[in-house]
Amino acid sequence: MMMGPFVFFLIVAGLSITFSLLVVFQRNVVHSAVYLVATLFLMAVLFFTLDAPMVGILQILIYAGAIVVLFLFVIMLLNPGPLEPRRVLWWALGSAGALLLIFALLPPISAPRAPGVEPAVPGGSFGSPEMLGQSLFSDFVLPFEIASVLLLVAIVGAVVLAKREV
Repeated sequence: MMMGPFVFFLIVAGLSITFSLLVVFQRNVVHSAVYLVATLFLMAVLFFTLDAPMVGILQILIYAGAIVVLFLFVIMLLNPGPLEPRRVLWWALGSAGALLLIFALLPPISAPRAPGVEPAVPGGSFGSPEMLGQSLFSDFVLPFEIASVLLLVAIVGAVVLAKREV
C-alpha cells in the first residue's frame, strides 16, 4: 500500500481547506485575496499530483495569476474599509443551511455504485494541449471568438477609463 501519496494528498487537501476557510472568514479583503492565491496554488498542486500538468499550469496562470490580480486591482480601486461585524442570527442561519446541505449531499456521494457499472475512463489524449486546441478551434470556435471579443472590449474600456482620470 502506497501511503506516501495519500499522506501528501491529505496534507495538501487540509492546507487547501484551511486557506479557503481563511478566505471566507478574514475581515481584511487584501489578506483574503492572498489566502485565495494560496488556495489556488494548492489546487494546482493537486492537479499536478493527478498527472494533469496542463490543468495545473492553467490554474496557476489564469486563476492564481490573472483573476487574483484583477481582484486585487478592484480592491485597491474601491479601497473598502474593514468589514462590519457579523450578525449572530445570519451567522447561525448560514451555518445551519451549510450543515443541511452537507447532510443532504452525503447519501448520494457515499452510495455504492450500481453493480456492473464501471467509472468512465478518459482516453490517453484527454486533456492534452493538442486535444484542447482541436476542440477550441473546431467545436467551440464561436464561443471562443465571443470570449476574445469580450476581453478586447474590457481592455478598451479599461484604457478609456484610465485615460479619463489622467
